[in-house]
Order: sequence, then structure tokens, then C-alpha cells
Amino acid sequence: MLLLNWEVSDACRNILPWDLRKNGVVTGTMRSMRSIVILISGRGSNMEAIFRTAKAEQWPASIAAVVSNRADAEGLKFAISHGITTAVVPNKDYPDREQFDAALRVVIDSFTPDLVVLAGFMRILTTSFVQHYAGRMLNIHPSLLPSFSGMATHRQALAAGVKVHGATVHFVTATLDHGPIVAQAVVPVLDDDTEQSLEQRVLVEEHQIYPRAVRWFVEGRLSIEDGRVRQR
Repeated sequence: MLLLNWEVSDACRNILPWDLRKNGVVTGTMRSMRSIVILISGRGSNMEAIFRTAKAEQWPASIAAVVSNRADAEGLKFAISHGITTAVVPNKDYPDREQFDAALRVVIDSFTPDLVVLAGFMRILTTSFVQHYAGRMLNIHPSLLPSFSGMATHRQALAAGVKVHGATVHFVTATLDHGPIVAQAVVPVLDDDTEQSLEQRVLVEEHQIYPRAVRWFVEGRLSIEDGRVRQR
């Protein structure tokens, strides 16, 4: 089952993405605009951070759609309330990852994105799906990769007794939580930290570095050479 929201408020119909009009003059063109599709599974706080930063900084980009594998994802409400098209592709409707990824790919490609952004999308993606978006799909992981891949990263960090922790933005590859690193943010691990307190401090940094990394991509400032990201 595929659920779509095509409703856009009247106030948004005649506004260029990120409201690129200043004093009645259009400061960007649709031809130069980059298209972004964001995938979420939950509250979508990084999606919201990207949207707000892009609007405030007037990036030459638009969020073409927010797509979720869960109809109850909280972030969909934010997207709809801000006039962003949403789609739901429930993974439970498909017998395996391959068929789900194939359906998801059809939906994403219908928006012809330049960039696919994983923002708390809690699905392991197949190799063929990742290869299809190679070099144009970003993810953020709540650890300083390559340390603490997988789930429960803050618990892993506390158990290991590390003195610093953080978050990593990287290009997605077929290897889970690996791929060329775009940006990292570091936070200290305090003696009285809990998983929750550490998570909140890392999340603050996520909301800073993810929009920054997406903007670098939009502006054409990133390249991958010999498995490493170069920034212009």
C-alpha cells in the first residue's frame, strides 16, 4: 500500500522553494534548483533541521518530498504542515527487503532527486538500492564512525569508557554505517552521563552538521576521491 499526500496550502503554491524572492526579484531559478528527497521513520528532527536551515539560508534547493516507511511517523505531520509532499511506503506490506526497496525506489525516483537524505530512516537497505543512489545519498549516524556502528551507539560509547563521542555524516554504501565521511561533530562524555543525556547532547550537534553537509552537496562542493570526501 502506498499513501501519498499531494496537498499543498494555497499560501505555498506561488512561492519558489525557500522563498527566493527579495523585494519582488527572483534570486534563484528553478533550473538551478537542486531537488532533495528525505526518508524518515520517526520524529524527523534532522529533517526539520535541514528544512529550517535551508529556508533561513535560502539554499538553491527544495525538499521535493518526505517519504516514510511508517504512516504514523511524527515527522510527516511537520512536513504536511509546511506544504511538503509526503509519501508512505509501509515496509510491512512487502514480503522481503528487495521488494520493499524496489517499491521505495519507484516512489523516490518519481521526484527525480539530486540527493536522497536518510534522516532517522530505520531500515537496512539492499545493495542494489544503495548502488542506484551511489554518490547522492547521505546518512547521519550517532557516533564517530567507524566506532560504534549499528544500534544503541550511546550505550556502546558509555560501556567502552570513551572520553569523546559524537555524530558522523557520510555517503551511504552497501556496508552498514560505513562510507566516505563528510563531517563529524564531537562532544565530551561526562562522568555522570546517561544514554539519554549523551543522546541529547549529540542530537544538538547532529542538527548543526547535517544541514551543513547537505548544503555542501547542494552547492556542488563535495567530491569522492579514493574513498575519501574532498570539499571545495
